[in-house]
Amino acid sequence: MSHPALPAVVLVNLGTPAAPTAKAVRPYLREFLSDRRVVETHPALWRPILESIILTFRPRASAAKYATIWGEEGSPLLVHTQSQTRAVAHALREIAVVRYAMRYGQPSVRAVMDELYAAGHRRVLVVPLYPQYAASSAGTVLDEAYRWGLRSRDQVELRTVRSFPIDPGYVEAVAGALQESWETNGRPDVEHGDKIVLSYHGIPQAMADAGDPYRSECDATTAAVARNLGLPAGSILTTFQSTFGPAAWLKPATIDTVARLGGEGVRRVDVACPGFVSDCLETLEEIDELNREAYLEAGGGEFHYVPWGNGRRCWTDALANIVAEYLAGWVPANVRESSQTDHRGVGLTSLGSANQA
Repeated sequence: MSHPALPAVVLVNLGTPAAPTAKAVRPYLREFLSDRRVVETHPALWRPILESIILTFRPRASAAKYATIWGEEGSPLLVHTQSQTRAVAHALREIAVVRYAMRYGQPSVRAVMDELYAAGHRRVLVVPLYPQYAASSAGTVLDEAYRWGLRSRDQVELRTVRSFPIDPGYVEAVAGALQESWETNGRPDVEHGDKIVLSYHGIPQAMADAGDPYRSECDATTAAVARNLGLPAGSILTTFQSTFGPAAWLKPATIDTVARLGGEGVRRVDVACPGFVSDCLETLEEIDELNREAYLEAGGGEFHYVPWGNGRRCWTDALANIVAEYLAGWVPANVRESSQTDHRGVGLTSLGSANQA
């Protein structure tokens, strides 16, 4: 049941096709690749290429890749987003109503905003599930939320989360996952050349040159994780994955880096993807399959892909605390007076300073 007196929170992830088929992938790719934030080429030039070439050939190939990671419950990205939403909703059950949306695919940002408005909510916090800001990721989520407001006569009070690249809870979630992996697989011997690779989704170099802050926020995350783990300089690397098209993208590329490390005889590489809060095609197929293969074929030793987000409690606690901080001042007085700190450690006593928890 909705509680109109409470603020609403919308957690927004990238999106996913409805099924691992070319028929389902095609409209998802069309929506995604038609976004001017994602592909900045003028539509008059880009649309013919998209419709006549990319959407003719790519859906079948992408569907085959999705089929390799699709689970009984469906898309991993959807399953994990739902899990995160349930965890945050439970942690904040006394102070907010929490929903999820997808920037591309369903449920759409507009549909969820319409639903919340119809239920009487007039204070909405939109949280792009991208720790590092890029115009083509968090930026386009915020665009969509603002567009919803532009067509509304009775606008809601809208707050947004821009990014959280060095949030202590988030950094601890990434670092903690690596530590847990090391407890199982042994700690990499960084003194003798083993490497930790933090792989982030890439953006075209032209976007960075135009002023996009994404690279600096990725570097800040890597530095924070390195400090948390006490790693020496040079043992942890920032790389970029998922390039598309012929343009120059941020470097170094993850697949080139792991292949180089394998060719140099590096005995072990541990890879985590701090920019992806949910495992998806880019982590499960691209990193854990293609990059693993590139490293091993080049002569490398052990390759460990380390998931860190998904439904892990350390991450969902961190996300709930980030949300709680941005809800400060919106919680009704009667709720504030009666609420106690939640068993997950998130409560009204932490509002306004939750990020320090």
